[in-house]
Amino acid sequence: MRILVTGGAGFIGSNIVDNFVQEGHKVTVVDNLTTGFEGNVNPKAKFFKVDIRSAVIDKIFERTKPDVLCHHAAQIDVRKSTTDPIFDAEVNIIGSLNLLNACARHKVKKIIFASTGGAIYGEQDYFPADEKHSATPLSPYGVTKLTIEKYLHFYRETHGIEYVSLRYANVYGPRQNPFGEAGVVAIFAQRLLSGKQAVINGDGKQTRDFVFVADVVESDVLALDYPRSDIFNIGTGNESDVNAVFRILRRKTGSKQKEIHAPAKPGEQQRSVLDSSKAGRILGWKPRVALDEGLARTVEYFRRKGELA
Repeated sequence: MRILVTGGAGFIGSNIVDNFVQEGHKVTVVDNLTTGFEGNVNPKAKFFKVDIRSAVIDKIFERTKPDVLCHHAAQIDVRKSTTDPIFDAEVNIIGSLNLLNACARHKVKKIIFASTGGAIYGEQDYFPADEKHSATPLSPYGVTKLTIEKYLHFYRETHGIEYVSLRYANVYGPRQNPFGEAGVVAIFAQRLLSGKQAVINGDGKQTRDFVFVADVVESDVLALDYPRSDIFNIGTGNESDVNAVFRILRRKTGSKQKEIHAPAKPGEQQRSVLDSSKAGRILGWKPRVALDEGLARTVEYFRRKGELA
């Protein structure tokens, strides 16, 4: 199968590309390297350094003739989306529409979309949130992801393109970028290993559903063979607060750092946890990597990376 992966030089996308290549698919990667790294790109994949908003996208579709678009490229900084919602929309909505139009023109059969569970549901009414939970995002980032889900329905109805939208929980693991607006696991792991002070925002009691990247990759693999269109949560169903994550990482890195707390970030969501039972029933997906194991594997990755630097 011919698969085009946007954001394929990034954290989640590059791990997915590796699996697709291993399974024998012909993979094309599109990434502008704003947050991704060319070194993450599988050498057996064809790579184009292109922004998804570019007119060149259509030529790439024409040249590579993908059967499937696996769309992970995005402006992922939630805080940046609140300070610059226009830029967020330009990338996440206009860029995505550029891709969807190319899919329609070049007869792409299917789209797998990296959506968000944490940001789409906003402050939850019940825990864990299933796919029927009201979608009331608190950030422009969440709004753009929800908007693209609506466009995917339009393109299915109008152009017959099937889609699977995967609403990820808080993904962590090897290759996550520990700089800028990255996941707290990567930030803490890198700082604890380097001896720099890790800082917990607020009281650290805010909870997240941390899902390991290898499990997320498996959801994309299963979505590839799913013959219909649907939306699935991809999370563990377990809440872990930031303090607990810091303490586990401190133990696994051997650090003696004290817990340092800074003022809470304005508008930060307090609780987020997903019910992924629908993905289990329909896709046969379930999380396999427990938090303790996943954090150990993440620390080992950053430790090796530091030794090789």
